[in-house]
Amino acid sequence: MASPLKSLVIDDNRYQKSFQLFLERSSEHQCMQDFIHNTLPDILASIGDGKSHLNVIGVGSGAGEIDLEMLSQLRLKHPGVTVDNEVVEPSSTQLHQYKVMVSQKPNLDYIKFTWNKMTSSEFEEQWRVKKMTKKADFIHMIQMLYYVKDPGATIEFFQSLLDKKGKLLIILVSGESGWGKLWRTYRSQLCNTEISQCVTTGDMKSFLDSKGVSYQSYELPSQMDITECFTEGDEKGELLLDFLTEVLDFSNTASPELKAGVLELLQHPDCSMESNGKVLFNNNLGVIVIQ
Repeated sequence: MASPLKSLVIDDNRYQKSFQLFLERSSEHQCMQDFIHNTLPDILASIGDGKSHLNVIGVGSGAGEIDLEMLSQLRLKHPGVTVDNEVVEPSSTQLHQYKVMVSQKPNLDYIKFTWNKMTSSEFEEQWRVKKMTKKADFIHMIQMLYYVKDPGATIEFFQSLLDKKGKLLIILVSGESGWGKLWRTYRSQLCNTEISQCVTTGDMKSFLDSKGVSYQSYELPSQMDITECFTEGDEKGELLLDFLTEVLDFSNTASPELKAGVLELLQHPDCSMESNGKVLFNNNLGVIVIQ
């Protein structure tokens, strides 16, 4: 039976609000920053094969904070290089914020930005139509494979764009996270596969293993305070529930059984832990690096 629930992403305004609240309530960006500063430099050290110009593609770059952090690490590892940075992002709000940040940040003149306001599948289509032969030294896809029809095929396409010594970085929620448990339990009821996939690094590793593709993987510990979700009628709790389920107005549109089941699971030790009266959801991320 088709789910009568509407996907959160069809209401960009509410999606952006719930996403911002998620960032406030979680250590998501902090754990990414730690990875970018402590682990990514060694990953980036071997790309480029000594070239003075590097091609980078950011797929689903959002408002660009994480992109610019990674580019600064790239610069530290490869001083003196120039960078061609293709930004692929369908949200005009996010793209605008990215452009504003670039205009205000000093010392970015070594980067040429190309703005592509489109989805990754539109970018792929454009690339094929134009018969592009350009190869990339570093491609990153952070928290975006949920929004493509076929995550495996998307990985294969971008992997095909890698130059010799190029690397593809993928960050998704970990298969061991609360998200993994939530999706394994309620995937058929929550996931509108036309719009978003409930996909974790566990799923992607299985796919890559089946194709015989070698990769490195890392786990990034992260938590998210979801205490407000358990107060009936709490506006922020409802926004967080929308984000967790990817369902628009989940509290008021889900059946009482589904809502009760999801809330019960969110409090289960497989998904969350209790600490100082707060319910902390396991928001662990996984990183996959393909050469």
